[in-house]
Amino acid sequence: MDGWAMTAAGDPNLLEIRGLSVSYRTRTRTGTVRAVRDVDLDVRPGEIVALVGESGSGKSTTAHAVIGLLPAGGRVDAGSITFGLTPGPAGVGRRDLAALTPRELRAVRGAQIGLIPQDPTVSLNPVTRIGAQVAEVLRIHGLAGRRGADAAAVELLERAGLPDPRTRARQYPHELSGGMRQRALIAIAIAARPSLIIADEPTSALDVTVQRLILDHLERLTTELGTAVLLVTHDLGVAADRAGRIAVMSRGRIVESGPTREILANPQDPYTRRLLRSAPSLSVARAKTVVRPVSAGQTVSANQTTAAGQAVSAGQTVAAERALVVVENLVKDYPLPRAGGGARALRAVDDVSFTIGRGETLALVGESGSGKSTTARLVLRLVDPTGGRIVFDGDDVTRAGGGALRALRRRAQLIYQNPYASLAPRFSIAEVITEPLRVFRVGDRASRLARARELLERVALPASTLERRPAELSGGQRQRVAIARALALAPDLVVCDEPVSALDVSVQAQVLELLAELQAEIGLAYLFISHDLAVVRQIAHRVAVMRGGRVVETGPTADLFARPEHEYTRTLLAAIPGAGYATAGRTA
Repeated sequence: MDGWAMTAAGDPNLLEIRGLSVSYRTRTRTGTVRAVRDVDLDVRPGEIVALVGESGSGKSTTAHAVIGLLPAGGRVDAGSITFGLTPGPAGVGRRDLAALTPRELRAVRGAQIGLIPQDPTVSLNPVTRIGAQVAEVLRIHGLAGRRGADAAAVELLERAGLPDPRTRARQYPHELSGGMRQRALIAIAIAARPSLIIADEPTSALDVTVQRLILDHLERLTTELGTAVLLVTHDLGVAADRAGRIAVMSRGRIVESGPTREILANPQDPYTRRLLRSAPSLSVARAKTVVRPVSAGQTVSANQTTAAGQAVSAGQTVAAERALVVVENLVKDYPLPRAGGGARALRAVDDVSFTIGRGETLALVGESGSGKSTTARLVLRLVDPTGGRIVFDGDDVTRAGGGALRALRRRAQLIYQNPYASLAPRFSIAEVITEPLRVFRVGDRASRLARARELLERVALPASTLERRPAELSGGQRQRVAIARALALAPDLVVCDEPVSALDVSVQAQVLELLAELQAEIGLAYLFISHDLAVVRQIAHRVAVMRGGRVVETGPTADLFARPEHEYTRTLLAAIPGAGYATAGRTA
């Protein structure tokens, strides 16, 4: 067995990382940032190991170092990354990936180690058909000719769970939903039957039901093919459900690792305990509520009180004359081409009505394509409705234009879902946050900069971030910047489109607390769109469940979670990851 690295259980490690250190050159005065420090990590054949931690903890850097895909300025300073299982004399079949040339690494990537990236929107070539992108892996590694690769691509798409794979193979990425694009990335990752797959936040942008389907399918594939998975995630619920072992990273180091059940039941490191306390899906049975009570006449969660200490019934609703936003019978049709001439329409939003009171949070939940994001864009008048009415603070803004529309844009802001696409890459963070203030001519340069510093502090980022650019920040850090930008004008309504889906759980908890504090202090109203029902339970006063463009159920948050009436709502609640690891009896 000379040359084999053995685990305590007697099985050889497929991947063995020892003493790994990685640094980045930056444009800041510090020059070099150490991102990973002396990391040891093992992955055995056929097992799923979850690497969890906050944004900037070094988990993605560790994963990308394995396959030599560190971004510009990144370098491995020390350590070894041993990969392979072929028996024989020491060194045969087991290679130190950190010592390979770029050409040698290209031969390993795809063929022996597959990658499922975080964001399919930026990971798939927008001008190449899906089938061709899957087939490319097979051709590059000499596993099939052109015709054989095209046929195999269809089979791989089917194996990855895509319906009607022949049609999907001929489509472009923009023609697929987010879940379908993620399945296409899985097909690419498994094309060459690698022995290891690195899944870097593979479902962070997906709703819970699609997330469960994707992870179920990935788990089945790894079982069938004997493939190991290094699952990089900030979602401890996903790690709890899927991983046999967990390694927790903080500030570039692994602070704790072990079997999943042991880590969750009896965490030893204070950082791990803090992560577990912050994870809403792991304590869904008794989730900490950060939502603040609203004034009498508006809906609140059960058992909450007004500021005066008077109980408010959970069943009360917002009267239309006192509401900040009133949506009545909203409809949105998108025209579709019809073969042979003529036209037909896709109804994305169908007869939707709701109200949002001042200081209230209404959550819209549902699967991708349910119409919730389109509804939000209609409320902001980023798209024009086909029918219905939108009233904002007593003014009908359904057809508003010119100055009236500009006034609405100042009072209603949007926090986008994707922090990679929503920040101007050439702007400094100071320019990103102060841009709304400049556009609306609020204050002078000094006061705008002071406001930016204040907002960064509130979203848990250091003032030194002002000098940096979006590309120098992690996804979670970028989203915190996006939240700070949305709050710059102190709006009355903030539409939150999956605002914490890219954040790790501890920062997620901070941001939710921040949103609740702002709501209590200045009466902000939120239209909160999320696929994470555990988060919705924490932040929302009321929930509206959307399916197929319609609201199928609505009600106070506590009531809806305790007694869901619609079968679809029950399906969404059942898909919450990690619910089986409720915190009862866990050491905190």
